[in-house]
Amino acid sequence: MPTATPPPAPAAPANPVLPGFHPDPSVCRVGDDYYLACSSFEYYPGVPLFHSRDLVHWTQIGNALDRPEQLRLPLDAPSSGGIYAPTLRHHDGHFWLIVTNVSGDGNLIVTATDPAGPWSAPVLAPDVPGIDPDLAWDEDGTCWCTVAGVSQRRLDPATGRALGPTRRLWSGTPGAKAPEAPHLYRIGAYWYLLIAEGGTERGHGVSIARARTPEGPFEPCPANPIQSHRSTEHPIQNTGHADLVQGPDGSWWMLLLGVRPSGGSPGWHVLGRETFLAPVTWQDGWPVVGELSLTLPALPWPLQPTPAVPARDDFDVDHLGELRPHWISLRDRSPQHFSVKDRPGWLTLHARGADLSAPDAVFLGRRQTDASCAMRALLDPAEGRGGLAVRLDEEHHYGIEADAVQVRAVARIGPLRTVLAAQPRPPGPLVLRIEIVATQVVRDARTGPDTVTLGFDHPADGFVALAELDGRYLSTEVAGGFTGRVLGVYAGEGTVHVDWCEYRSADG
Repeated sequence: MPTATPPPAPAAPANPVLPGFHPDPSVCRVGDDYYLACSSFEYYPGVPLFHSRDLVHWTQIGNALDRPEQLRLPLDAPSSGGIYAPTLRHHDGHFWLIVTNVSGDGNLIVTATDPAGPWSAPVLAPDVPGIDPDLAWDEDGTCWCTVAGVSQRRLDPATGRALGPTRRLWSGTPGAKAPEAPHLYRIGAYWYLLIAEGGTERGHGVSIARARTPEGPFEPCPANPIQSHRSTEHPIQNTGHADLVQGPDGSWWMLLLGVRPSGGSPGWHVLGRETFLAPVTWQDGWPVVGELSLTLPALPWPLQPTPAVPARDDFDVDHLGELRPHWISLRDRSPQHFSVKDRPGWLTLHARGADLSAPDAVFLGRRQTDASCAMRALLDPAEGRGGLAVRLDEEHHYGIEADAVQVRAVARIGPLRTVLAAQPRPPGPLVLRIEIVATQVVRDARTGPDTVTLGFDHPADGFVALAELDGRYLSTEVAGGFTGRVLGVYAGEGTVHVDWCEYRSADG
């Protein structure tokens, strides 16, 4: 008898577990559930929140700062300003989130009984200096707030007021710059202080110290940094800003940020800092971080895949008129400029800034999460000018835009903004398209990370490519800053209606 062909083995789960611009992960476990928060910088709403049952598959359940009174970002707040480095914790039946708005209120605290929201109005913490604040509670209920530097003070988290002086705890490894991202934990007989150091670029790393009390004195781990890919050719670089958590079976794991540079030298990362997962074991009372790779090891618990973010959004939203939580805009989302009610079944954008070079541009996008991908949108620009863009910041973006007369490919690279090509616009609504193809072969050191094609679907001629651009100019290595690419629609003049928008990876 013929031998039956065995079913294919399931694919190993991939790292990053949160691809795209999802930096500074902070995670907490409540029973069988895991919740994770990330930085959001100049984008609104702020602090995306995710849920998982297996630490691998994450579903966005909301944003902690999703109301104007919670997130006050001035329209001139710089890109890579705004919301830095949340810490998410669960204590005494409540979720607590402390975060820094470097462009507005400083350090603030919000709480919720359900991490999907609603979250409270912010409690300001003016007595907390610095960025990257962390909250930890000891056995008698004292709350300790630790910040980049690394310093600490007792805090009343309900009022944001300090209950004691600021004390220096530890400055990290001698000679290593920027000790930051502190997280304080009680594990067994010790209090552990986990930090990032070395700067958030190629020198980034994770180090740890321990003490018998949360106030120290802290003894550094002799193996510091316990995780770093500095001075290596590893495909994951800039690793740091970590948080520790126990898996469903009681094993220990680290969630941390990293980037995936590609192309030639020096290597360009375009998706921003992403969230990765790495195993942790313990030796002599110290955590030992296992291999961090693009595929995860076999996990000792069942995976629980979750529904993917819908590829296409037709903007047929519910009665509340709310957009799905993965959509982000720049600095605010005023109903004067964003509406799903003006034209039912369409997203309507009313222009404010003249184009994406303006900090008050009306833009709605989603993070690029795949090295090769495409975005398409059906726009009606008869009442204005607008388009589809891939954005890093005000000085680095590419777009395909249309008005009543023309379709144009435009680019802004540093101080230069140019119209690359233009054609007469066919009548009626128009499908605009951006295609991004990752570099597969590095020809020499100057080879860029990917190619970005800007075009539109002509009703008679099919797809018309107006421009093909090197993607390196929309990378952090060129533009600087802390964010990653966001793809979306915008209005540059008058009113633009969007019937649908879809994002698809090269794999479907």
